[in-house]
Amino acid sequence: MIKSCYIHIPFCKKICSYCDFCKNFYDERIVSDYLNALAREIDNNYKGEELNTLYIGGGTPSSLSLNNLKKLFEILEKIKLSKTYEFTFECNYDDITEELLILLKQNKVNRISIGVQTFNEKYEKILNRKINKKEMLYSINLSKKYFDNINIDLMYALPDESTKTLEEDLKTFIDLDVEHISTYALIVEEHTKLGLSNLKEVDEDTQNNMYYKIVNKLKDNGYIHYELSNFSRPGYESKHNLTYWKNEEYYGFGAGTSGFVNNVRYDNTKSIINYINDKTHVYEEEISIDQKIKDEVMLNLRMIKGIDKEDFKNKYNIYFDKVFNYKSLISNGYLIEDNKSIYIPEDKLFVSNEIIIMLLDCYTLNK
Repeated sequence: MIKSCYIHIPFCKKICSYCDFCKNFYDERIVSDYLNALAREIDNNYKGEELNTLYIGGGTPSSLSLNNLKKLFEILEKIKLSKTYEFTFECNYDDITEELLILLKQNKVNRISIGVQTFNEKYEKILNRKINKKEMLYSINLSKKYFDNINIDLMYALPDESTKTLEEDLKTFIDLDVEHISTYALIVEEHTKLGLSNLKEVDEDTQNNMYYKIVNKLKDNGYIHYELSNFSRPGYESKHNLTYWKNEEYYGFGAGTSGFVNNVRYDNTKSIINYINDKTHVYEEEISIDQKIKDEVMLNLRMIKGIDKEDFKNKYNIYFDKVFNYKSLISNGYLIEDNKSIYIPEDKLFVSNEIIIMLLDCYTLNK
């Protein structure tokens, strides 16, 4: 049973230099046509399930005019939400006004995610985003008057970023006392403005040191490190993202989205014009049991608690050790196993991708 849905709004007032998501400059005429296409896709595919999570991301959903936001929420009225739902809406801080916050609240949004990245104004030009610390703090504190579940994003490993600069950002993040913090090292993607300028990423040793500084500092200040890049106050883990990491099915609606429905993974076109013209899916694949198990491992190991062995048995009707010959990874310290779980030790989290690949190489079911 599908319990989650992601909606993509691919419009921005300004294109960040590092962004590799589906996006386009805001154009009122195109937005209206896009919302009509979104309504059509939802009508054609949503089966009326009661959902636990709904997430509107982008792009920049908050870039929409109030009239188009009202139109979006009218479209979403057909989506049923459970009594304990989580409904997240992404915002840029400079879009936040009391009028916007009230509109979100009136339309059942109960969690907002604010793209901060950094409070250091010297990175404004290289990231191609407006950075004004005073205005950022005002917007976040204003949001706290209306919402008690707020995420803010922290980007680190920025060009020439010093440990002192990172510590200053971290202090500001912690002082804001929000419920959730997501962290990301700056990745230079090939087709972004940064990629085209041939900017080099910060070396791995520096990234590793910064990663553990963030982990330790946030944990020392009461945040639970529940996923590789995510931290929350107790009880405020992102229910929506846990859907992905637990390898559960979900709807993805909008240009550039992915979904997982009836054991089929699909991708939507990144072309907004093609999407408007109803040329929606560009890729579909029915997932074999082998691939589903491998996906399960890859996604579960992003969570600090790792793979729940009983859940795995209940889901696939087979014991984990009958599928993976992983004991050497335990003895070599790459994985830890207890009665309940198999997980990556904290001091190996930064190289988790390599460990996941090693475990996938231990797959034995159909060899």
